Amino acid sequence: MSDASTSGDVEPGHDHEHHHEGPGYATPQAAIEESEREQLAYVMSLYVGTDVDAPDFVAVVDLDPDSETYCEIVDRVEMPERGDELHHFGWNACSSSCHVDGLERRHLIVPGQRSSRIHVLDAADRRNPELETVIEPEDVFEYDLSAPHTVHCIPDGQILISMLGDADGELPGGFLELNEDFEIEGRWEPPGEIEMNYDYWYQPRQNVMVSTEWAAPKTYYPGFDLEDVEAGNYGRKIHFWDWEDGTVEQTIDLGEEGQIPLEVRFLHTPESTHGFVGTALSSNMFHFFYDVDADEYRAEKVIDFEAREHEDWDMPVPGLTTDILISMDDRYLFGSNWLHGDVWMYDVSDPSNPRRADSLSVGGTFGEVQEVRGRELAGGPQMLQLSLDGERLYWTTSLFSSWDDQFYPEEAERGSVMLKADVDPRTGTMELDEDFLVDWGDCPAGPARAHEIRWPDGDCTSDVWQ
Repeated sequence: MSDASTSGDVEPGHDHEHHHEGPGYATPQAAIEESEREQLAYVMSLYVGTDVDAPDFVAVVDLDPDSETYCEIVDRVEMPERGDELHHFGWNACSSSCHVDGLERRHLIVPGQRSSRIHVLDAADRRNPELETVIEPEDVFEYDLSAPHTVHCIPDGQILISMLGDADGELPGGFLELNEDFEIEGRWEPPGEIEMNYDYWYQPRQNVMVSTEWAAPKTYYPGFDLEDVEAGNYGRKIHFWDWEDGTVEQTIDLGEEGQIPLEVRFLHTPESTHGFVGTALSSNMFHFFYDVDADEYRAEKVIDFEAREHEDWDMPVPGLTTDILISMDDRYLFGSNWLHGDVWMYDVSDPSNPRRADSLSVGGTFGEVQEVRGRELAGGPQMLQLSLDGERLYWTTSLFSSWDDQFYPEEAERGSVMLKADVDPRTGTMELDEDFLVDWGDCPAGPARAHEIRWPDGDCTSDVWQ
């Protein structure tokens, strides 16, 4: 199914020729052409599950190769309390708000996954962000929600956060909406629309949002237990929502091949209904799309990463596909297999028939490269971020503190790292930059973990277009 066949499914009355007055870029192509090379990165950094008694922090990393502090953490914004488990975060505004005059991409919304505390950082000074305000857990629990995960800015200045549990860490989860003043507006959806929640992405021109499933916080907080999978305590469904009404219109059960669907992405072009979701435990990629003839969404498995035998495991080791992203030109799908130690790249010019382009074997259980710049790697490739021009891919190595401790216990002792590959979009190839390494093992309070990465001026996993 081509994007041309979905071009009629646009939101009635939406002015697609809107003027660019606010934050972000007018189109994905403008993001490629008008953006400058990333000079800084913000990285979620945490001490949860380590021997270090210190608050989590947002690290500011110098990515300017001409700088004297290249590959160094040049600032740390500490959270006011301990035990947050900083995980995912996002901006108050992005390209979906480019029509809003006066709105700035200025504030980072930084939730604590375990604490349900939501921090707001003022990043007007990009190199030295400051904590501005905090929403306390008790205020979140009033809406019978907890465990914040994905943060997206939504048009007109609001912020939407996926919440994985109720106030007691059980099911159901839901969505929490903040207004432009970073006050809780309330639940975004009517209660009871879903049970499990995790990641989401929206495509406003198609009036659709898609969300995925992990598990109840009380299930995944202690670590992974295969018995929970057998008991049906982990998700395998994706949900398609009416974006304007905040109601689920269709649910697809991905079955045994789709256990634990985590990260989900629509293509960047706002006309498209195509997207991908990675199923972590099954280690498969599903392509989803709107079937005009059937008047519904469909999902098909298009990539299968086979489990591998290892002498220290009683069962074949799954790849554990834990993160994916799509290049800004919608040509390449990148992903990480955290347990295998793979970073991979597929050509998705035809979304229904991905073609393997290249991969790197770095860290993890089977990685061919286990040392960079003399630093022994303690984990596998996890959270990814791609430069807007598609020429540099970065990744960190921590998944979730308790899961790190199960599968890579050395991560707590040595700290995470951030690595980089140089990408050639013309040839579809990647090469590990063996001179690049950011080491969280050198933090002043002691080794820390590192998770999600954001650029100051937008990136492939935060910006949405109308």
